[in-house]
Amino acid sequence: MANTKTAPYGSWKSPVTTDLIVADSLRFGLTALDGDDIYWIEGRPSEGGRNVVVRRSPDGTLTDLVPQPFNARTRVHEYGGGDYVVSEGILYFSNFSDQRLYRLVPGSEPVAITPAIERRYADMVVDRQRRRLICVCEDHTNTEREAVNMLVSVPLDGNASDGLQILQAGNDFYAAPRLSPDGSQLSWTTWNHPNMPWDGSELWVADLDTNGFIGSAQRVAGGVEESIFQPSWSPDGVLYFVSDRTNWWNLYRLVDNQIEAACPKNAEFGTPQWVFGMSTYGFVSADRIICWYGGPEGSSLAYLDTRTGALTPISLPFTAVSGIRANAQQVLFLAASPTSALTAVRLDVASGQLEVLRRSQSAVIDDAYISAAQLIEFPTEHGQTAYAYYYPPKNADFTAPEGELPPLLVISHGGPTSAASSTLTLSTQFWTSRGFAVVDVNYGGSSGYGRAYRDRLKGQWGWWMSMIVSMPRSIWLSVAWPMVIA
Repeated sequence: MANTKTAPYGSWKSPVTTDLIVADSLRFGLTALDGDDIYWIEGRPSEGGRNVVVRRSPDGTLTDLVPQPFNARTRVHEYGGGDYVVSEGILYFSNFSDQRLYRLVPGSEPVAITPAIERRYADMVVDRQRRRLICVCEDHTNTEREAVNMLVSVPLDGNASDGLQILQAGNDFYAAPRLSPDGSQLSWTTWNHPNMPWDGSELWVADLDTNGFIGSAQRVAGGVEESIFQPSWSPDGVLYFVSDRTNWWNLYRLVDNQIEAACPKNAEFGTPQWVFGMSTYGFVSADRIICWYGGPEGSSLAYLDTRTGALTPISLPFTAVSGIRANAQQVLFLAASPTSALTAVRLDVASGQLEVLRRSQSAVIDDAYISAAQLIEFPTEHGQTAYAYYYPPKNADFTAPEGELPPLLVISHGGPTSAASSTLTLSTQFWTSRGFAVVDVNYGGSSGYGRAYRDRLKGQWGWWMSMIVSMPRSIWLSVAWPMVIA
């Protein structure tokens, strides 16, 4: 570029400012489909972080459904998620300030359907047959003990009286209550201290009697050394789920009380269940699943033929996908890439056409100032390999003096089981566009590389620091000067 200036690394003037990073940003949450309508949560800093359920109608109209001062956010398990459910156009949601459940009929004000007592609700599913919600309930009414988790039902037409009925209790945690299409069976996951759901959890299935109570129940998968993620019923009544029983979170199904692998692959079809309602796959039909998988060898959105196990990748301008919801006509998901922040996207099943519905950031940055992540592997302690994303300095207006190496920032994600990704993060571009190199480390304990990699951090807190320090200096010094660990 003719007007490029020569200046030391770290001194470049950048269009990526702190004001730009925080300007007009949204935080996307739980996604949903109800007929032709599309729903998602927007967390809005401009409204004090309030969570608003947004409906996108087939004609493209966006409507805020949750009026001020309501805030669709639950505190079950403290991390929340699973804040709402929609059925036949009626919204049921948990309100943050009082943690009660509310029913919202379009054009009306929200109406409380649970009493004003210390209970929290999440991960709802609508049982139309019995006119009730089934959900996770966290009871805080007795302050002399820990909160009690259970599966409960709540009448859809509740008027704030205590119509709650306990369906299942006794374990420390519950999640993902899901009804079979004919309403005759209920599945759920459960786990106990000290495990987290990505350490060890169980999948249970029960028959429901004529009154909707749990009859015979059996554990069909999972245990203290197996993690279960996203149990879901197919349109023809087959229970699918994700398990890491072979090191990788792969898709399985329960057929005649036998577990079958739906698509064996050294890749992750699941993710740590930090919050309720996470989804990495959905059903287009009984024979066709749309799913996201990833690992060291790459990632893809794909159609899975449930009869043959064959995957058909879908070409996308994105490198990360989450929040997948699907039906025969359309697929909704959240996606991002190295040059675009998180975006709500619709895929038309028939045509394959993609439509951007909403962007989390309004700021547009020229690609000439965006540093694309490069996946790197490096040796670490005990003869093992670790992974990271390397971002070289990049700014269309500047170049460094010949022979100079840039300062290097080494950063680490929170977690432990989270993971760095290659998607656009303006806080990283803030540094690279100023002439810094950045390495974002997926230390042992990170997700996305199989259970064995995820388990490396057990009993090894702080080990990731020694892992980075043990990386041969010859590798660092070939690209940058290591100066800062953040």
